[in-house]
Amino acid sequence: MASRRQSNGRSPLVNQQRQITSFFSKTNSPSPSPSPSPSPIIAKQTSKLNPNPKSNWSPSKSPSPSPATPSPLQSRLKKPLLVIGQTPSPTQSTPADKSYGKEVIEKRIRVYWPLDESWYEGVVKSFDKESGKHLVQYDDDEEEELDLGKEKFEWIQESTVRLKRLRRGAASLAFRKVVIDDEDETDNEKENGDDSSDEDWGKNVEKEVSEEGEEEDMDLEDEKEEEVEEEELEEAEEGKKIANRKGGGKTESRKRKDNGDTGKLESGKKSKTNANVSKEDFKWSLAETVKKIESDKASDGIDNALVGDASERFSKREAEKLHFLRPKERRDANRKRPGDINYNPKTLYLPPDFVKNLSGGQRQWWEFKSKHMDKVLFFKMGKFYELFEMDAHVGAKELDLQYMKGEQPHCGFPERNFSMNVEKLARKGYRVLVIEQTETPEQLELRRKEKGAKDKVVKREICGVVTKGTLTEGEMLSANPDPSYLLAVTESYQSSNHSEERTFGVCTVDVATSRIILGQFGDDSECSAFCCLLAELRPVEIIKPMKMLSLETERAILRHTRNPLMNELVPSIEFWDAEKTVCEVKTIYKRINDQSAARSVNDVGPNAANSCEEYGSDCLPAPLSNLLSAGANGSLALSALGGALYYLKQAFLDEALLRFAKFESLPSSSFSGIAQSPYMLLDAAALENLEIFENSRNGDSSGTLYGQLNHCVTAFGKRLLKTWLARPLYHIDLIKERQDAVAGLKGENVSHAAEFRKALSRLPDMERLLACIFASSEANGRNANKVILYEDASKKQLQEFISALRGFELMFQACSSLGVILENVESTQLHHLLTTGKGFPNVHSILKHFKDAFDWVDANNSGRIIPHEGVDMEYDSACEKVKEIESSLSKHLKEQRKLLGDSSITYVTVGKDVYLLEVPENLRGSVPRDYELRSSKKGFFRYWTPYIKKSLAELSQAESEKETALKNILHRLIGRFCEDHNKWRQLVSTTAELDVLISLAIASDFYEGPTCRPLIVGTSCSDEVPCFSAKSLGHPILRSDSLGKGAFVPNDISIGGSGHASFILLTGPNMGGKSTLLRQVCLAIILAQVGADVPAEHFELSPVDRIFVRMGAKDHIMAGQSTFLTELSETALMLSSATKYSLVALDELGRGTSTSDGQAIAESVLEHFIHKAQCRGMFSTHYHRLSVDYQKNSKVSLCHMACQVGNGAAGVEEVTFLYRLTAGACPKSYGVNVARLAGLPESVLLRAAAKSREFEAVYGNHRKRSEDNLPMLSSADTTVAIIQDLISLASNANCLNTAEGTCISSLTELQQKARILLKQQ
Repeated sequence: MASRRQSNGRSPLVNQQRQITSFFSKTNSPSPSPSPSPSPIIAKQTSKLNPNPKSNWSPSKSPSPSPATPSPLQSRLKKPLLVIGQTPSPTQSTPADKSYGKEVIEKRIRVYWPLDESWYEGVVKSFDKESGKHLVQYDDDEEEELDLGKEKFEWIQESTVRLKRLRRGAASLAFRKVVIDDEDETDNEKENGDDSSDEDWGKNVEKEVSEEGEEEDMDLEDEKEEEVEEEELEEAEEGKKIANRKGGGKTESRKRKDNGDTGKLESGKKSKTNANVSKEDFKWSLAETVKKIESDKASDGIDNALVGDASERFSKREAEKLHFLRPKERRDANRKRPGDINYNPKTLYLPPDFVKNLSGGQRQWWEFKSKHMDKVLFFKMGKFYELFEMDAHVGAKELDLQYMKGEQPHCGFPERNFSMNVEKLARKGYRVLVIEQTETPEQLELRRKEKGAKDKVVKREICGVVTKGTLTEGEMLSANPDPSYLLAVTESYQSSNHSEERTFGVCTVDVATSRIILGQFGDDSECSAFCCLLAELRPVEIIKPMKMLSLETERAILRHTRNPLMNELVPSIEFWDAEKTVCEVKTIYKRINDQSAARSVNDVGPNAANSCEEYGSDCLPAPLSNLLSAGANGSLALSALGGALYYLKQAFLDEALLRFAKFESLPSSSFSGIAQSPYMLLDAAALENLEIFENSRNGDSSGTLYGQLNHCVTAFGKRLLKTWLARPLYHIDLIKERQDAVAGLKGENVSHAAEFRKALSRLPDMERLLACIFASSEANGRNANKVILYEDASKKQLQEFISALRGFELMFQACSSLGVILENVESTQLHHLLTTGKGFPNVHSILKHFKDAFDWVDANNSGRIIPHEGVDMEYDSACEKVKEIESSLSKHLKEQRKLLGDSSITYVTVGKDVYLLEVPENLRGSVPRDYELRSSKKGFFRYWTPYIKKSLAELSQAESEKETALKNILHRLIGRFCEDHNKWRQLVSTTAELDVLISLAIASDFYEGPTCRPLIVGTSCSDEVPCFSAKSLGHPILRSDSLGKGAFVPNDISIGGSGHASFILLTGPNMGGKSTLLRQVCLAIILAQVGADVPAEHFELSPVDRIFVRMGAKDHIMAGQSTFLTELSETALMLSSATKYSLVALDELGRGTSTSDGQAIAESVLEHFIHKAQCRGMFSTHYHRLSVDYQKNSKVSLCHMACQVGNGAAGVEEVTFLYRLTAGACPKSYGVNVARLAGLPESVLLRAAAKSREFEAVYGNHRKRSEDNLPMLSSADTTVAIIQDLISLASNANCLNTAEGTCISSLTELQQKARILLKQQ
């Protein structure tokens, strides 16, 4: 196969990529020879090639140094290789008439290269006085020191326009000429079978249309071309100059020039290269060239903003040629317009006249694009993924790719950057359609000959759709352990006059770990359970049936997700119902089982087993069988699974996922039967208000409960910890069991736990790696056998496989070493996890099998497996056959020695000829006539005997079979590995659980103050009040070092139980620590039920089935909810769902409306919790009237956050916060003090303080007397009436345009009533 170029040099002026850049220009008449017309690019670049015809340079010495009309041949001239030749070059340097110094620095120069007979442009960068030489940097970044007195050159005027290449990026890099032409690499690409020449490139739109037959011949000729000019696109962040990539570019340049001057070199361009000029290599698209020149007219505007230039460059063409993309003209595949019923924006109707003028390659691209307008196409061409048209703009913007030359938007990147770039786009919310090449040009030609096909381009097929939820590889995915959930949801709901009954079916998929969670549950009108699920999972992608979800459900998705990618599927057709889902799943599992059974027939692995044993008679995993047998109670969950599977099927992930899927049932999310649930329920409001996973500042985990407890060293351990925190335990026995396990990893066992953590810290994400290996066990999608890949995918797959084996070996050893602690711990959970055959799977023999199978280190380094004997029968058989043939040849040699009577006769290898019988010259007469003479050397002749020739043919066949077996050995080993998938998964699960338990044990070391193991108690009878009490309770997250000044103040607190009120009514000054106390108690309870220690001297708790939290002011405007409506919606959920075992934390309920309404609502809610729900709770408020009303209620404990009050300037009180929980009610809230701290003007503060005293003159007296129990009931009622009238008057005065006189009259009347009441006292 001919090499691509005979020269390793390149021109700094020309940057061709004919096969790719001409992809979107059509020519219907082939041109067998280059056009004699001038090349526009060279004409532009060398507009002054011969500005001085009176030059001292002799034409005889330089045959054609300055062609007036450069041809396309000259436009391809490159800097030649350093070639040593016998014929001296006739070209000699002639000194210039003038000497130059520093004054020419930064001037542009054009230098003549005699070997190339071409001119190259650059810039003078510096001057060396000692040598008298100038450093010239050419436009391709190569540098050369020149003595201008000995060179032929020209100065370039500043107005000369240089070719630029558009680049997205910083302004300083907006226009930067990039010429990438790595000959060494492209030669290797061609040797490896690069098929980028398969398309019908190089067509000129200005030429006339030829006959169809001529066009077909031309297309096929292009596909067969071997001389391919291909530009390798480098990512901007690599920042590598071309000269460095070539290696010694600067030195090489100097050698060429110096040798050229002294006549020691011949041109690097051989005649073979020139002979190939007649191909399509130089068919330039005039339209592209003109557009390129027009886009680069301003030589002094290289730092202009790129957006404007790119827009100017492409907008005119897009407006003229792609008019059907305009909103007014756009239609979908069914020719429906936007706004029409059932309009599908994912498809596009292509006008026939547009399609008619497309080349074969263009037509193929538009066929894919018109069916997937919502996706970015990664279109494979040889070793590169190309982006065209609107996709090219996305590539330039999001991936920082460079636009290629020409009027049509086009950019691309090499195959090795696929994972990085596809992940970047997916993370940013794009859908990426991966289109792979499934045929080589040779296969295309063969298909045309054998089947008469008229195709002119190789076959390409969709091999994947990559989105946020379907990412399975990438650097960011490896660095981030958080799962990327894909959630499919459907619902049924019935509305009545008083209520709404709705049922949800959900399917949650983590593609990276093959985890599928299925569930069906009833929900309330506010979709509370569904909101809880969304807040816990935070899905990155949602699949839903088109126009089938209720408005409330859509609002819930909007409120409790973080900008997920939304996918609407057509009901029944795409979002399958339960019946079709079951049918599809059964079909897939039947096919999987049939394949497994077929492999089992010939399987000789150590653990060969029939995978059908894992499934029931209906070929379904147990969770699916349970849903199927549940009938209507499982139909929605199965339908949700159908929606997810249809979506994953488009991404070629459905079968790979189901093959080794880990099915789980969604824990109970409904509000019926909570007492039987094994978990505490934390709804969306609790997760957000308590900042369990995300803080309210920037949404990350710093300052959260998860951040405090997360000391896990494995990615899969971190994910398990999140699951435990989202669902704390509820059953007492389970909590105590986990507490025992945490305690068993502390004290004397700390050193063993530390060694375990140290060993695990080197692990990759084994859960995801395991899923990746499972998926690769069967060729599918981009890994299908038919896909043409040039990067060594098998080597990467092998390295992942070895990494998994090493990881499992490490986990097995770490768990085995940790098992020594079982001698001194009583934890049943630890005994289960660390006892072989129980929670700890026995994989020692399996690992030993793979350890003995091949050398892991050698295979990882070489990229191929050489199995040890006895591991693979197919390979062993092939090796045995090779040995037999080699043995027979050795025996044949002995026979020949005996026949010819010379023991010195031996086998030699010369070139490709092996097993040559080397016979001394004196025995030539004894050699039989049927021996074939192959070669000779002095004193010896070399022969092949007929037997050797026959044996060599057999040996070649045997070697081929051996190589084939070697190529398939990895696939067979992975198949054997996957047979024990349950054991591998169990080992990962056990390791994750141990990692989390150790993390919980370590977490107590980071608390401030004393810590203790919570005492979990039950209730002996139904009438007994659940309890909660803590002594010196600290904060699980806050520490003194993070508070700036002072230390965190611990508090004693008791709620419920014998002798204690079940509700705390908490008052106190603004900023006094009320909200902090509420959060502190809730977080401590969650910690206790997770199984961890808590920051307290003593902690006793009856398990809480659910925590309700209402705090903070926030709205959901996008969901149509104001701040007050949001507040009351969360309160309504509490009222309807709280049980005797729940904990309620209400912070300043009612502040979002008028004082009278807010106080009335707060009092009514509090009464419901105390007398009806009878749950435990904390209610912080600034409505001091509530303290008066509940001062004698034994079920309510009045408490406040203590403070000290002093007199400040001008009567403004100054408050010192003590943060101590103290019995009794606080007399006031001291809001004016906060206004002072906030920096309100003094005049405003003085006015506010005065108004506060005026109001307290009425309200404060009544409060004081009520506390002393002095007023009679009738007087109290009168006082209440007066206060209510006053509140009503204040509200009306604020809200309505009430006349000032009316307000004064009403106030006077109220004042008189108050005076009468005082006289009665």
